[in-house]
Amino acid sequence: MSMRIAGIAVLALAMAGTSAVQPARAAASAETKCHMTFDTSGWAVIYKHINGSGRVTCDNGQSAKVVIHVRGAGLTAGKYSIDNGKGEFTKLKDVSEIYGTYVTAGANAGVVKSAEGLVMTKGQVSLAVSGTGRGFNLGVDVSGFEIVRAK
Repeated sequence: MSMRIAGIAVLALAMAGTSAVQPARAAASAETKCHMTFDTSGWAVIYKHINGSGRVTCDNGQSAKVVIHVRGAGLTAGKYSIDNGKGEFTKLKDVSEIYGTYVTAGANAGVVKSAEGLVMTKGQVSLAVSGTGRGFNLGVDVSGFEIVRAK
């Protein structure tokens, strides 16, 4: 009888451990939606040089302050800024996945006020950004949109 009770106890503990692991696995694999607000300014004369800062907030409660660097080259010229830009990340499990360089290529043209929208990728993670800018710009380029942790 005591062997049977011990066996049932072991089985019950094993089942409890398995059911406790299932929600943890589901939570670990769940994707979260993260949004970024940012401001940038910079210039381009063949070489594109833009810096900025922003804040990322996620549906799971995580957030981060970030620094943005855009570096590229092409047939481009201008001086401009984007105020109150917006970005949306896809395929994230954790806010730490936002950091790194996203690749983008595009054509742009604008005088005084211009609008810009880009979609870029870094491995499995995609970032769509949009914003309204001031200044002038004209050209085509290939750029790296780098997001680093703010100090």
